[in-house]
Amino acid sequence: MSTTAEAPSSSSENPKKDTEENSESRLYQLVKNLTILERRESSLLELSKKRESFPQLAPVLWYSFGTIAGLLQELVAIYPSLSPPTLTAHASNRVCNALALLQCVASHPETRTPFLNAHIPLFLYPFLNTVSKTRPFEYLRLTSLGVIGALVKMDDPEVINFLLTTEIIPLCLRIMETGSELSKTVATFILQKVLLDDFGLQYICHTAERFYAVSTVLSNMVNALIEQPSARLLKHIVRCYLRLSDNPRAREALRQHLPVALQNGTFSKVLEEDPSTRRWLSSLLYALGGEQYNVGSNI
Repeated sequence: MSTTAEAPSSSSENPKKDTEENSESRLYQLVKNLTILERRESSLLELSKKRESFPQLAPVLWYSFGTIAGLLQELVAIYPSLSPPTLTAHASNRVCNALALLQCVASHPETRTPFLNAHIPLFLYPFLNTVSKTRPFEYLRLTSLGVIGALVKMDDPEVINFLLTTEIIPLCLRIMETGSELSKTVATFILQKVLLDDFGLQYICHTAERFYAVSTVLSNMVNALIEQPSARLLKHIVRCYLRLSDNPRAREALRQHLPVALQNGTFSKVLEEDPSTRRWLSSLLYALGGEQYNVGSNI
């Protein structure tokens, strides 16, 4: 009985490899389209939606010729719409898609340092400096904060030093006072991460002016939460206060200026559902005087 060899199949023997190659090819094409003005908007939209599907998106964006320049063009193009505030929803969505890609670059360990060295975050500061409460501006500020938030999540002293020397704190404080709840939360998170860095804590507590600028905004936020409680926002506020108490001069000042609402059980219902914040507040009150604040009864 004779046997004959089967002809090789015309279909791929490794469909997974084909899928990966197709995905990679699609990524390169979309990134290339970012440098072509007529194709940029659709590529921005698709890449921002699918960025989690492309693990190497950040290096490809950063090292592809002209790509970052194209993204920065998108940011600069709306500067004239900031003052007077005429930013449309469509323009806001488009630039926020560009910001989402920059956030990807800011998050990646291979591209974070060159991203900082090129001072890319400075292009976002005009967005953080806006005060209009319309939805396009709020979305713009929130997405810009997301880029800064991605940087500080890395707990990199280089990031903190850059942000402090470029005056990010006043911008965050303004948003903490006037932004939406979500923007306030992200801005307070950024402040918290700055404070958790030793240089950041030293910087903010170095002068009375800096310390009181921060503590005044935090106090105002606490008082606002009495009417509109937010467990997520309260968590970051308490964490900021607790870190400030690690500085001897700040700790002494907080004994006189800590909001009464954090001492008298005002937020006891909120804290019942958040053991971490309850524990941080207990530590804060103990650090500021222990028995004199009746730690156990307050929470």
